[in-house]
Amino acid sequence: MQSNGISPDSIDAWLDGGAYLSLLGHNIFYRDSGAEDKPAVLLIHGYPTSGWDWQKIWGQLEKHYRLIAPDMLGFGFSDKPRNHNYSIHEQADILEALVTELGLTRFHVLAHDYGDTVAQELLYRQNVGKGKGHWLSACLLNGGLFPETHRARLVQKLLEGPLGAYIARLFGKNQFERSFSAVFGSASRPSQAELDSFWQLICRQHGNQIMHKLIHYMADRRQQRDRWLLALRDSCVPIMLINGSADPVSGAHMVARYRELVRPNDPMLELPDIGHYPQVEAPTAVANAYHKFLQAISK
Repeated sequence: MQSNGISPDSIDAWLDGGAYLSLLGHNIFYRDSGAEDKPAVLLIHGYPTSGWDWQKIWGQLEKHYRLIAPDMLGFGFSDKPRNHNYSIHEQADILEALVTELGLTRFHVLAHDYGDTVAQELLYRQNVGKGKGHWLSACLLNGGLFPETHRARLVQKLLEGPLGAYIARLFGKNQFERSFSAVFGSASRPSQAELDSFWQLICRQHGNQIMHKLIHYMADRRQQRDRWLLALRDSCVPIMLINGSADPVSGAHMVARYRELVRPNDPMLELPDIGHYPQVEAPTAVANAYHKFLQAISK
């Protein structure tokens, strides 16, 4: 197992190192390494977790880059309104408000899972000249870039269905641990301490009770498929994929579809034994590959 151990107080330390901004009427938590003399990277996390997903690669990357990792609305330490209709477009609006508030003019984007979809919407806006700030590159980790290749887990299908609110109430820690661990590689599954931490962040402000609302991104992907495919095809910046091939949700089959529909020669790192969370399962490999990609495009 390549992933590093975590200390029991790592979530508290992560929170202590961050700050809040009021963006579009919501309190949004974010971490900012603050090195304004270094190239900036906006890190966009996945579902159902948070910016804490990046903590294992944070130390290695912050040597070279200014890292900004928000928790999107409904996730992690950010606000989690219960009577709210969550959408990918709104998440993109909030991240653009963050970019404006922090004065980010030129930056790279590193995204994962749900964050890939938010990044696709933001990239579409960049391509048509309506985005905030100026992107320099995009790197996408395992995510449902194309709805036809997204192999949703049973619990995701149930959460999206008419009984979603009921399923969310029944979905407890034991169910989470089983379903979450199943998308990792067989030799890189999360430790009990990691599972405890992921679940703790999901449950803050009763966030586990809105999982059926956050799952609306699957419908967004179907409705916006052509728009978000064009975002990739017409990309105004270099794109890299880093993919855990053993991921049953968005693994090797998603990369094959990317090669078919987008550009077969884009830089890619395929990790054959790694699952859905490469930044957690293989942090050193991910950080090294990403740094190498940014060095190559900056020459």
